[in-house]
Amino acid sequence: MQLKYNRQPSLGNSIIKIVVKLTLLIIFLIVAIFLIEKINFPSPNKNYDIDITDDIKKL
Repeated sequence: MQLKYNRQPSLGNSIIKIVVKLTLLIIFLIVAIFLIEKINFPSPNKNYDIDITDDIKKL
């Protein structure tokens, strides 16, 4: 007599796998956000002064 192979995983196993994957994804996203915050992106140093008083007078 052969044993029947159960191809469907139990509900508990599938829920545990989903929870583990979600926690790993959340941890990865948090680490990525902290690493991106550490990078100093260039920002413009010059403040632009645009004089629009002539345009306002024409209106």
